[in-house]
Order: sequence, then structure tokens, then C-alpha cells
Amino acid sequence: MTSSSIDSASDSAPAPGTFELGGTVTIPRLGFGAMQLPGRWSGPAGDTANAVAVARRAVELGARHIDTAAFYFSDTHRANDLLREALYPYPADVTIATKVGPLRDETGEMYAEARPDQLRGEVERNLEDLGVDVLDLVHLRVGRLGSDVAESLGERFAVLAALREEGLIRQLGVSNVTAGQLAEARSIAPVAAVQNRFGVLDQADASLVDECADAGIAYMPFFALGGGHTDLGSENLRKVAERHGATAFQIAIAWGLARSPSIVQIPGTASLAHLEENMAAGQLTLDEGDMALLGRRQ
Repeated sequence: MTSSSIDSASDSAPAPGTFELGGTVTIPRLGFGAMQLPGRWSGPAGDTANAVAVARRAVELGARHIDTAAFYFSDTHRANDLLREALYPYPADVTIATKVGPLRDETGEMYAEARPDQLRGEVERNLEDLGVDVLDLVHLRVGRLGSDVAESLGERFAVLAALREEGLIRQLGVSNVTAGQLAEARSIAPVAAVQNRFGVLDQADASLVDECADAGIAYMPFFALGGGHTDLGSENLRKVAERHGATAFQIAIAWGLARSPSIVQIPGTASLAHLEENMAAGQLTLDEGDMALLGRRQ
């Protein structure tokens, strides 16, 4: 990152706008994803002191929406445990979202999806791990790591809706879903957020992004920075980054914020330096020329 357009992230950095989550909770549109805190998904474990420092610094820099899951873990570390160590008791204005659905064994393999009768246990696991009596936002994650998500989610989502009525969950979300599945979920209970794959060079979900904006539903992209699956080496992306004295990752974050008022970015990292860069992207303002150059990809 250079300093021509973006100063180093600071505690007083301007916020990238806010979103009314579920119409009841105001959150900045640039949050933090905890997936990388425990270490690599299948690889070396993370460092506890570093992970705790990153989580604390994210909040210091203005992140007020944190995305996690009980199935985010390495051989020796778990994201929920690290967040609890770093932030408990949690600041009153911090919203923590988690996900349930995929079942992952200790070897790291996603071996199944939770049945309806297993979802209460998964919710209770997150409550216990995070040390809270109620979860701010719970996404039903459909599918494992693949994208074959055509099946009905109604029976499972209804379980989460009942747990919301019981007072264990404040707001509900869905993840890795189609438009049809979102409609199915909304027919059962209010949906506050969608978490799907979407980014500047991976825009296949564009119509659902727009649908969420029209409905007042937060859209929280995963792999917005590529996630190792999408190369951010686009020539046009490089041109925009150079113009703003920024990195391609920062432009990817800023593009999402400019693309739709419903997008809440949740970039994840286990690096303090990368965290500073990510949060500084909230200061960027892309103009019509930038957005035209980056375009829309269906």
C-alpha cells in the first residue's frame, strides 16, 4: 500500500458507511472474518498471541461485525476460542455472526451437513464456545465447500427460526444459497443477511446482490479477495489500484462497498499488516470511471 491516496489505517479512520442489519442493529459495512485466525484450513496452526492481537486490532480499527464459525479450526486452535480470549466481554456494539450446517471432523474433512435434529447442538456449541447466552446472527450454511446447493433448506431453516423464537438467536441468515433458497427461507422467517461468494472478478451472484439491496438484506461476500480461488491479477484492477495508490485487495474491498449499499465486507486475515491494509480500504472512494473500468461480470 502506498500513501498517495490512502494513509495508514488509524483508530480515527472514517467509516465506510453503515447498514441496518435486520432493520435493528447498525453496523459499519467493513467488518472482519475470523476464518484464518486458527491457521490454515489444512496446514500449520496459527499463533495464539498473534491471532488475539489481530482480533483486538480489528475492533480498534472500527470492525463491529465479526464473522466466525465453530467449524473454523486448525489442529490446535479454534476461531471461536480465539475471539473469546481476545474480546470477551464483548463490546456492546460488536455483532458476532456464526454459521451452522457443515460438519467437519478433527482431520478437517467436511464430511456431512447437520440434520435438522443436530442443529440445536451446533447452535449450543457456538453459544458455549463464544461464552454468550444469545447469538447475534446465525447463518444456515448450505452445502459443504462445493457449490451444489439445489436442495431444499426449509426444514433446517425452520429449526433455526424456532431457536430464534426461543431467544437463542437474534437474527437469521443463509449462506451459499440460490435465489430460490433465499425465497424459501424468507417464507419461513425474516432473513437479515446472505453470505455467498462474490467479488470484483467473480460476479456471478450479481442479481442476488441486487435482490438483497431491494429487500434490505445484508449481503456479506465470502472470497471477496479471491480466497486463493480467484486471481486478482486483472489489468483493469491494476490500473484502478495504481490510480488510488492502493493494492488490488484494497480495490476489491472498496469495489464491493461501492457496488451495492447492501454489501458488508468481511475480509479475513491472520496478519496485522494485512488487517491494517484491509481496514484502510474503507477510506477509498471509487468513482464512476473506476466502476466502469472494473465492470460487471455475470
